[in-house]
Amino acid sequence: MILKKRIYKKKTLKKNFKGKNEKLFIVFLFFCYSSKIISQTTDSSKTENFSLHFQSTLIAQYKPSFNAAYSGDQSLQPESETQRSFTSTLFAGMRVGKNGGLFINPEIAYGAALSKAYGVAASSNGETYRVDSVEHLTFTWARVFYSHVFPLTDETNYQSGDLNILGKNMPTKYFKATVGKISLADFFDINPYSHDPRSQFISWGLMGNGAWDYPADVKGYTPSIVLEYFTPNWEFREAVSLEPLQANGAEMNWNALQAHGQTFEITHHFNLGKKSGSLRLLGFYNTANMGSYAEALVQKPINPDVIATRQDGRTKYGLGISTDLKLNDWVGAWTRLSWSDGNNETWAFTEIDRSISGGLNFDGKKWHRNNDNIGFAIVASGLSDVHRRYLAAGGKGFELGDGQLNYGLENLTEIYYMLDVWNNKLKLTGVYQFLNNPGYNQSRGPVSIFSLRLHLGL
Repeated sequence: MILKKRIYKKKTLKKNFKGKNEKLFIVFLFFCYSSKIISQTTDSSKTENFSLHFQSTLIAQYKPSFNAAYSGDQSLQPESETQRSFTSTLFAGMRVGKNGGLFINPEIAYGAALSKAYGVAASSNGETYRVDSVEHLTFTWARVFYSHVFPLTDETNYQSGDLNILGKNMPTKYFKATVGKISLADFFDINPYSHDPRSQFISWGLMGNGAWDYPADVKGYTPSIVLEYFTPNWEFREAVSLEPLQANGAEMNWNALQAHGQTFEITHHFNLGKKSGSLRLLGFYNTANMGSYAEALVQKPINPDVIATRQDGRTKYGLGISTDLKLNDWVGAWTRLSWSDGNNETWAFTEIDRSISGGLNFDGKKWHRNNDNIGFAIVASGLSDVHRRYLAAGGKGFELGDGQLNYGLENLTEIYYMLDVWNNKLKLTGVYQFLNNPGYNQSRGPVSIFSLRLHLGL
């Protein structure tokens, strides 16, 4: 599962080149062919010493014009608009010793979000990096990490190989340590029905707990240490991660005593009769050079600037609860509830301080399309009192800023149909989103957003 956080407003890449669409298509076909070869040589029934997997995702979005009483520099623009995004990732793994694994994920990306991802808290495309626009393919080492398993029992079950997972017999009870550059969302809040924008819901507000301002650089990754304890019914994990030097920044603060994020989670797997499910409780506590909304309002009651109040040692903390339940062999339900104190500026993910969401997923086997899927979800997002007063006075975050604010909860409804095009490897998804009160502003919208997603995974 990959969850990404994106939008970097500090820099716009304006480089153009001839035939960029054709080059994108050529790259896409090249990886399709390469990954077909890889998939044919993988034996998932044995202990894997090496693992190669691949994904490529292309999303096209269209937003018709909508009504807005006013707009600011950081508003979702009311004119009709189209945008595209593209990512390709190679997931390479190698066994180290009996219980260790080294994983490396090179990744290329292209594209942008609608209105440069301004003006919407639960932004519409989870596959867009936090960059105003990327007009050429960019490369990054998305993940580079080492994991080691410490068995606590001789009893084992077979674990199939997958993205950054080597197939092998795993103990039913074990301790695991991971160190390196990762995405925290690969470890925490992993709801099986609403987590991955490449195969499930694509709104930021539906990929995870919206109020979790999880540590990450502009592309969604951060150096971390993750410690985990697994039993058949319980999971416990804790992570310590670096924070960016500035809000939504590309450079990390390597002084971990000065700035870092701590994340905790307890997961319980249970059965209710024939129904199986999970309950997750997440907590986080971040320390960084954050600005204070209250102090910014004192300094400048009109057009306050939270950046001018940044100070080392500022904190943000919060909680998230996530549940999922398999109702029968073709229907699953899920909910999330999250909260953060919201006193200091959003530092790494998105401008949400309160969030509640839920949805249903329907497996296509009911209509004899075993690999198809339908998803329906609703998310309502909100702000802390001081955060909303800051935006109403004309303040700007790294994502929101209409110049004024007629506050109301931001509500987004998303529905998708995912069609299996080729052997559960190539999927085409149509997505519709209805967005009310974009950026928490009742004077703007509602907005309809239409998306097409093509995803190849091998």
